[in-house]
Amino acid sequence: MIALLQRVSQASVMVDGQIIANINHGLLVFVGVEKTDDEKKAKRLAERVAGYRVFEDEQGKTNLSVNDTGGEVLVVSQFTLAADTKKGMRPSFSDAASPELANQLYLDFASQIETQGLSVQTGKFQADMKVSLINDGPMTFTLKI
Repeated sequence: MIALLQRVSQASVMVDGQIIANINHGLLVFVGVEKTDDEKKAKRLAERVAGYRVFEDEQGKTNLSVNDTGGEVLVVSQFTLAADTKKGMRPSFSDAASPELANQLYLDFASQIETQGLSVQTGKFQADMKVSLINDGPMTFTLKI
């Protein structure tokens, strides 16, 4: 599984002209699921996201996690993170999980973050989503399990 974390001061998802998810201070997490992923990887990635230290402490050092700061998490499925871009001029999605597996693990991942004590909202799987964000920093990280 692949997660692209963005520290945000605001993020939202719109589907069919309606805002379906909206957070303030926290993390926007785009998640890509690969064929070889499973529930164990989803759980481990959720633990890493919840504990990943990307927020500043009193000294201005990135020593605090989203859990430490009481931030929110917005999880958005993004199969393009599973793309193979090593050669050619067009991405290959042969490593991406089937839609059934991807949706299952995407929802499991979001649920596992909630078990870490965080407020979690999600996008809509396989929908044409319009994602808006204000990246705080900017701070963007890729985690792969």
